[in-house]
Amino acid sequence: MRLIARPMVALGFGALLLALAPSPADELRGFTVESAKAEREWETKFRAIPSPDSLREYMRRLSTRPHHVGSPYDKDNAEWILAKFKSFGLDAHIENFDVLFPTPKERVVELVAPTTFRAKLQEPAVPGDPTSSQVAEQLPTYNAYSIDGDVTAPLVYVNFGVPADYERLERMGVSVKGAIVIARYFGSWRGIKPKVAAEHGAVGCIIYSDPREDGYTQGAVYPQGPWRPKDGVQRGSVMDMPLYPGDPLTPGIGATKDAKRLPIGEAATITKIPVLPISYGDAQPLLAALGGRVAPQEWRGGLGITYHVGPGPAKVHLRVKSDWSLKTLYDVIARIPGASAPDEWVIRGNHHDAWVNGAEDPLSGQAPLIEEARAYGLLLKQGWKPRRTIIYAAWDGEEPALLGSTEWVEAHADELATKAVAYLNSDTNNRGYLEVGGSHSLEQFINDVARDIEDPETKLSVWKRDQLRAVADAKTADERQEARQRADLRIDALGSGSDYTPFLQHVGIATLNLGFGGEGGGGIYHSIYDDFKWYTTFDDTSFVYGRALAQTIGTAVMRLADADVVPYQFTNFAETVGRYVKEVEKLATETRDQIQERNRELDDGVFMATSDPWQPLVPPAREPAAPHLNFAPLDDAADALTRAAERYERAFAKAQANGSSFGKPDVGTLNATLRQAERALTAATGLPRRPWYRHLVYAPGFYTGYGVKTLPGVREAIEQKNWTEAGQQIGAAAQVLTAEAGVINQAAEQVDKFAP
Repeated sequence: MRLIARPMVALGFGALLLALAPSPADELRGFTVESAKAEREWETKFRAIPSPDSLREYMRRLSTRPHHVGSPYDKDNAEWILAKFKSFGLDAHIENFDVLFPTPKERVVELVAPTTFRAKLQEPAVPGDPTSSQVAEQLPTYNAYSIDGDVTAPLVYVNFGVPADYERLERMGVSVKGAIVIARYFGSWRGIKPKVAAEHGAVGCIIYSDPREDGYTQGAVYPQGPWRPKDGVQRGSVMDMPLYPGDPLTPGIGATKDAKRLPIGEAATITKIPVLPISYGDAQPLLAALGGRVAPQEWRGGLGITYHVGPGPAKVHLRVKSDWSLKTLYDVIARIPGASAPDEWVIRGNHHDAWVNGAEDPLSGQAPLIEEARAYGLLLKQGWKPRRTIIYAAWDGEEPALLGSTEWVEAHADELATKAVAYLNSDTNNRGYLEVGGSHSLEQFINDVARDIEDPETKLSVWKRDQLRAVADAKTADERQEARQRADLRIDALGSGSDYTPFLQHVGIATLNLGFGGEGGGGIYHSIYDDFKWYTTFDDTSFVYGRALAQTIGTAVMRLADADVVPYQFTNFAETVGRYVKEVEKLATETRDQIQERNRELDDGVFMATSDPWQPLVPPAREPAAPHLNFAPLDDAADALTRAAERYERAFAKAQANGSSFGKPDVGTLNATLRQAERALTAATGLPRRPWYRHLVYAPGFYTGYGVKTLPGVREAIEQKNWTEAGQQIGAAAQVLTAEAGVINQAAEQVDKFAP
């Protein structure tokens, strides 16, 4: 999710890009001349405050003990953060929710044929790493929200365990029905692997870390290097979060003490089959015992064995049993009241819970959040008063299922829909380049912020460093030209995987997710080795990128909170949506052509002519021809959006040039309209089969989990070859884009009144 330029699309935006060149240094979008000058002064004071030494001590303290949901140190950390916020002079409190969070009681993975082997399912302590030995407090290695189960069955290797892998197995004549599958981590979010396995009839799922992606083939393993050792295990949730995140028993409502809860058996997001994660040390004997066809080249990992797919002769016994009790969450919420627009909120969040000690995930992002709050406290004592209310949140329960943020958003959804201006999130933070994803209405805004932050290593602005990387990494001349000439580097669209999800995709709040990265590396994710010793040895060892993150997000929060007019910009958004429309149209054409070509090959007997041992044995079934899809409504809506965005930009530029236009009393009416811009992109009915997800431009993929699908209703219907639904979703997407154009036109009319 880095700020990165991508290939230029010839949409006639050349003149517009020039018109949107960066503003003069003394001008800030949405500020008057006078308020911009004051803002620059306060931002300079703010950026001088964050201290690497403070960040180091916050991480040291918070990572001292394991602090998963329901643990004593999780509560202790929340109370410590609360005390810190209050010591900074902020109004703060803890908000509690009671959520379903299973923890393991029994775990077994054992090979029972043709030989026997019992997996250790335990990570050993490392000499010299003091917190790795805190066994009594560590959560065992497991996958949260796996259903209880006790199964013995043949083993089948399914590569990453995504739908395409099962299609390949089917063509190879291999079925997983009645089997236990073993899948590699990576390739998709882990919760997709048991979901797809169950859909294909498997009775159990094992997920392992292969050294090809996550161990010695990448570099030296811990403690000699940063990569995952042979007995390291990735914990993690396997809840079906593409349906809905948060407490499985209270979808759509906050999990307060008196909330109406579903019976556990009716919770749709709990897995249908038992699941456990294992290390590559435990996986090797299981994989080595497999027979059957040799795995395709791209399925082979880094273990020193021949990778077979099975089934047989390997047979495995898998048992999982958990404690399914409710646990209490501790969301720490701090508030700085707005001086003139207290009912307009800018929200900043990062989670404080971890699977174990969690130095990198999440404390590398949580420590900067605390330091930002300290800096604000000092500025408040010097007389700074933000225009809007600023809310700082240290979320609990992110790791299992985005629990703390989702429950808080669901509990405050009506208020957020009226008041929220933006949500800014961070999670992990490393060395390197600024990585940004989010709402494209904030793309220009965050580019402008990035120009004001100094990179700790190069002393360039973090924006310039990102631009130079984009030029160096460009694969085509068009990419290189865009990286050099486009006024703003592109930001990524957001799928899921962190606490921004409920804000953006459920309520429709303009969102940014930020963090530095790209120069680090390591395989300690969700293990006992993600601790203070590892982080200070192999990652942001001097905490200068932690300071840079605090400076970046803190500046962005201040600027959003202080702007006279919310600094959304819609021409970048309209151009990006235009790209998405062209992508789904191209996808439909390519899918139709692929069906025709495959059917021709079947008619010609091509699949029966190969003797390659890794090619399919079983030809795919003949598919019905794809009908023509009418994209005219979506094209028309995208055109209307572009016209509205350009109209708003002309009106905005004229008003901004007037110097003091945005200082008028009725600016609140304009801001109220602008706050509805992201909301207009949501539909009350949500996406097909998952109504919790209401945003029709950005969503996590149904079979990707974290990975984003843009125009998701249209795109996924085409991918699934559900042509009737594709036509319906074209209409639904066109409807929200038309509504968005209406909001932007209304805002343009209001801005016109400010200009002379």
